[in-house]
Amino acid sequence: MLKNQKQLKTAKELNADGSVKVEAEILEIEAALPEEKTVVVAINRVTKVVKGGKRFSFNALVVVGDGAGSVGVALGKSNEVQVAIQKASSAARKEMMSFPLSGTTIPHEVEGHFGAGHVWMKPAVGGTGLIAGGGVRAVLEAGGVKNILTKNLGTRNSFNTVYATLDALWRLRSREEVLKMRR
Repeated sequence: MLKNQKQLKTAKELNADGSVKVEAEILEIEAALPEEKTVVVAINRVTKVVKGGKRFSFNALVVVGDGAGSVGVALGKSNEVQVAIQKASSAARKEMMSFPLSGTTIPHEVEGHFGAGHVWMKPAVGGTGLIAGGGVRAVLEAGGVKNILTKNLGTRNSFNTVYATLDALWRLRSREEVLKMRR
């Protein structure tokens, strides 16, 4: 027998209270919000040598995007992998930036730099697909880009590549923004 059995309500009482109706409204609101995509790009194990031996910790690079032109990237550090991923994803949600999309591609050709990372991106026609690899692919998929040509011209380090991709997306301008600046 349950300890709090007297406090439990039957299904008929729940329906009479209208709580089922409230839950349905909450589900409709959540369905209206865009899906958020989280991609773990890299997980590294870091070793610190101390007097008593070695201490292991982890860092995780995570990309979060809404699939509609917003993306965020962050690094999380912890003694456990799952905690590092959770920290990174929550920080990435706070650091989200938006960029213009022209249909399913970017509005114009752009290059991004970060450290030794150098990424080149060019818009593509529908049906081309996402021609990208590694960290560039993770950022563009999360941001909602479907057709694009990219080339990683610098280092293959995933951290620098991801941040170079963010730099390129930050440099994008829509046609309306450019016309407004020229006036």
